[in-house]
Amino acid sequence: MGAATLDRTASTQSPVLEVLAERWSPRAYCDQTPIDEQKLASALEAARWSPSAYNNQPWRFLVARRGTEAHAVIVESMAEFNQQWAPQAGVIIVAIAELENEDGRQFATAHYDLGQAVAHLSVQAHHDGLFVHQMTGFDAAAVQSHFDLPERLQVVSLLAVGDQGDAATLPEPIRERETAPRERRPVADTVLVDA
Repeated sequence: MGAATLDRTASTQSPVLEVLAERWSPRAYCDQTPIDEQKLASALEAARWSPSAYNNQPWRFLVARRGTEAHAVIVESMAEFNQQWAPQAGVIIVAIAELENEDGRQFATAHYDLGQAVAHLSVQAHHDGLFVHQMTGFDAAAVQSHFDLPERLQVVSLLAVGDQGDAATLPEPIRERETAPRERRPVADTVLVDA
């Protein structure tokens, strides 16, 4: 089953923006296509303009293009499962929470704000035809050490970003996950109080 035949649009209980219903996290990436630099720039710009407490903007990114030393280092840090598919993406982005500024003032909502920045990045990327898959299966300490990041910058997650590839090229267990029906719990199970 190729990329063109996979319809992954969410079956929502209420209407949502088309880009949100269609956004999903593939594991099949085209390993031949370089990242579209303008689309990548737009995704990073969307992250830049996401909301944050007191406009602290406590997020940082490492952007590593396929074929670079930085990319190889990040791939080496990945869990074996992720190494089977993620390196094919045009870019791997390391998402980093700035826990405090250089003067030691703590940012209590750094992780929350980083999450919003990554969400904005993901939606913009999808809108422009790029696909994003977020992952935590990697050695964050190894990435932190290699790039000599100060302790106030905490490596949180990785994002594979690029053009969608053909699911048929994935190893069988991963291919099965790629094509399985998308599921989410009902909104009623998520909202604890709806007074």
